[in-house]
Amino acid sequence: MFILGCSSNIQYVKINRFMKLYLSSYRLGDDPQVLVDMVGKNKRAAVIPNALDNIEDKELIREKIRANMDELINLGFNPEVVDLKKYFGKHNELFGKMSEFGLIWVRGGNTFILRRAYKQSGFDKWLLSQKNNKELVYGGYSAGCCILSPTLKGLEIVDEPNIVSKGYSTDVIWDGLDLIDFIFVPHYKSDHPESVKVDETIRYYKKKGMIYKTVRDGEVIVQEI
Repeated sequence: MFILGCSSNIQYVKINRFMKLYLSSYRLGDDPQVLVDMVGKNKRAAVIPNALDNIEDKELIREKIRANMDELINLGFNPEVVDLKKYFGKHNELFGKMSEFGLIWVRGGNTFILRRAYKQSGFDKWLLSQKNNKELVYGGYSAGCCILSPTLKGLEIVDEPNIVSKGYSTDVIWDGLDLIDFIFVPHYKSDHPESVKVDETIRYYKKKGMIYKTVRDGEVIVQEI
């Protein structure tokens, strides 16, 4: 990872592994116009909510997704929810669907259930196939960014790895997508319920000699191509 510079709460990096990236600690971050400027003419946005699939309160899930949709609409995007569960075992259908979008927006929640959704739908394979697509932006926050890390080890301190819902494999996937060369650590020193546990994960990473990058709520890591 090469740090190219900082502007306000935006940190620009060159990872040399992937497409355009907008990796936020929480929601859109403090300067979402950066995201708008990164996306080209195709303002259709796929909102992936599957990190919430371990939550039983369906009304709460709808409220959270609606908030994400409204934020993107206010920025001029045309968002559509893409529920990866609908594509479990239907990889080719998902590949065709994802070709419609200029922005992928993956919201936070439980990283482990999100990782299962990526694998069972084939979204992880599709994402790897898009690494040279300069027209696509992958963005998201918290779990939606953690999943790009080389490993999910240590995240069990914050996220319960064994909670699943109907249709999901019970196997825990510890490998991240390895699309960034550091472990993304959100909610660092922030006014967030997980911030205390984040400190514990950092101690784990330091003990293991693992490369990580902390991001406070409001901050964003950006890779532009």
